[in-house]
Amino acid sequence: MNLLEISNLNVYYGHIHAVKNISLNVKKGEIVSLIGANGAGKTTTLQTISGINTPSGGHITFDGLDITKVKAHNIVAGGISQVPEGRRIFKDLSVEDNLLLGAYTRTDNYDEDVKRVYEIFPILKERKNQDGGTLSGGEQQMLAMGRAMMAKPKLLLLDEPSMGLSPLFVKEVFETIKKLHQQGTTILLVEQNAKMALEISDRAYVLQTGQIMMENDAKELMNNEEVRKAYLGG
Repeated sequence: MNLLEISNLNVYYGHIHAVKNISLNVKKGEIVSLIGANGAGKTTTLQTISGINTPSGGHITFDGLDITKVKAHNIVAGGISQVPEGRRIFKDLSVEDNLLLGAYTRTDNYDEDVKRVYEIFPILKERKNQDGGTLSGGEQQMLAMGRAMMAKPKLLLLDEPSMGLSPLFVKEVFETIKKLHQQGTTILLVEQNAKMALEISDRAYVLQTGQIMMENDAKELMNNEEVRKAYLGG
C-alpha cells in the first residue's frame, strides 16, 4: 500500500521550474531515498510534501487523503514530520523545550514520547537543560530528529541529515535512521551521501534538474554503472 503518492508534481520559484512533472511513491514501512546533485529539486520536493511550498500542478496523496493544498501545520498533525536541512533548532531554548515544540500539534499526553526520544538519544537526556545552541552539530541533528519524532509521524522526511557532520556522527545518524525504521517509521530520505543512503534504503529515485531520471531498488541502483560514476565515485 502506498502511504505517500505524488503524481505529476510541478513546482516553480518565480520563473524557475524547480520540479518538473515528477511522480513517486513511498510504501508503508519503506525507506526511500532521493539522490541527486545540488539543485536537482530534492529539498523542493520535501518542502512541497510538507506544505511549505505550493505546487503549481499535480497531486500529493498521503494515507489516502489529498494533501496537495493543505497547510503545513495540518500536514504535521496528519502524520508527516520533516527534519530540515541545516537542522534549524531553536538555539536559545533548552533541549527539552525544543523537543516539546515538536509536539505542538498534539492534544494527548506525550510524556512517553519524550522518554522514547531520550532512549534513542541518551546524550539529549544528559543535556536536556542546556540551550540547543551549545550542542555540537551532530547532537543538534539528533535534537532535530527527536523533535520531529515528538509529532508521532507515520512518515518522516529527512533532508540531508549527514550534512556538515564528522564521519563518526554520520555513522551514528545513519544507525539512528535504521533504528527508527525498525521501530515502524516510514522514511523518505534526501541525502548527498548517496552510498550510505542506498545502503539503508529499499528503493531510490535519482533526480536531475527537477526531473526523475531513474528509479529502482536501492541495490540495483548501487550496481548501476551510470549511478556509480555520477554519485558513488566508482
